[in-house]
Amino acid sequence: MSREPDPAVLYPDVAAHGSLAAALQAAAADQGLSLPLAVTPSNPLRHATITSVVPQRHSSYVLAHQYERSWTIWGSFNDRLMICGSTTDLRALPQVIRGWAEGAGLDEIRQAATFDLLTGRFEVPDNNPADVITSEWQSLLKDADGADWPEYQALIEAAHAEPKLRRLYPYTGHWTLGFTHTPDYLFTPSFVSIDSPLGTGDYTIREWWNGPALHQVATAAEAIAIAVDRIPADLLQTSSENPVRDS
Repeated sequence: MSREPDPAVLYPDVAAHGSLAAALQAAAADQGLSLPLAVTPSNPLRHATITSVVPQRHSSYVLAHQYERSWTIWGSFNDRLMICGSTTDLRALPQVIRGWAEGAGLDEIRQAATFDLLTGRFEVPDNNPADVITSEWQSLLKDADGADWPEYQALIEAAHAEPKLRRLYPYTGHWTLGFTHTPDYLFTPSFVSIDSPLGTGDYTIREWWNGPALHQVATAAEAIAIAVDRIPADLLQTSSENPVRDS
């Protein structure tokens, strides 16, 4: 069992400033920037909290990795992850932190980043279900495109192409796709759960993610056709009353 390195040894430059927040503020000052950061008393060398002028942009922070020298920035809006990316260069973070904290648009933040920054979702200020569903589909499509898992990408794209499923809120876990009628009740029992194979194998259709296999088919299109046939009538009625916009 590997032992966690002392963060002061892995991050001596951060330790010299006394905290990750202070190290980031020093890096920002070198770039002519000022950042709204707070020290995390329980883990000052590995965690710093970002304070945003946009109230809904909460749960935002920078976290240093435990076993390798790198940092990840996380930013949430209305409890949904909007930005996430990792870098080995501390100096690459201040521009992204400032953009997020000062309310810059996600495209602007992504363009300012010198590292890969996932911004698949778009912000929904009023948190209305239709736009939240569209935002989640957009995120899934982008994530699948970069997943290096062709079968999973085919599944997400085939599901999104089906209007009856596109009106539902999609969720994934362990490369399995499920649906619910509203973003407010995530991971509730679904009418269908589809496992995507990697390389060879079939798509497995279940009623819920760990339930018994109901069908196994060779293509994403076949799996989605079965999923559509399984949509309960009341769910079809509910989703048709809340049409989503194309993403």
